[in-house]
Amino acid sequence: MTNSTVKTGAAKRPLYQKILVIACLVSVVGGSLTGIMTYINVGFRESFFIDWLSSFAIAVLVMAPAGLLFMTMISKSLEKLLPNAHNMLRQVLTGIGMAFVMESILAVSTTANLTGFTNADVFISTWQQAFLAALPFGLCIGLTMSLVLKPKLEKFMAS
Repeated sequence: MTNSTVKTGAAKRPLYQKILVIACLVSVVGGSLTGIMTYINVGFRESFFIDWLSSFAIAVLVMAPAGLLFMTMISKSLEKLLPNAHNMLRQVLTGIGMAFVMESILAVSTTANLTGFTNADVFISTWQQAFLAALPFGLCIGLTMSLVLKPKLEKFMAS
C-alpha cells in the first residue's frame, strides 16, 4: 500500500472478511446462549446436540437481524433520553438493554423449539428458567459488546 492509500483509507476490507467476523460473533454468542438454554430446557440427553443445533439455527435466523435492529434502537433511544449523559453510561445501559432483549428473544425461540406452545404454563415456566439461567452470561456478553466490541466492530466494518 502506498502512503496515500493508508492516509485516505481508500483500501477497503473485502466483504467476506466482514461477513466472517459477524458470523463468528453470532455463532459464539448465539451458540453459547442457546446451549445454556437448551440444557436448562431439556437437560443433557441423547438428543441434546440435535436439540441445541435446531435451537441455534432458529436463533441465528432471528438473532442476527434482531440484534442489529435492537442495538440501533436502544442506542438511539438512549441518546435522545439521556443526551447529556456520559457515553460510558449510555454504553452500559445499551449493554444491559441488549442482554434483556436478546435473552428474551433467544429464550422464546429456544423454548418454543423444544417444548412448543401446547401448555402455556409449561412454556412460561420453561422460558423463565432458561432466561434466568442464561442471563448472567448474557449480561457479560451485552456489556462486553457495548463497551469493547461495538466500537472496534464499527471501525472494522467502516474500513
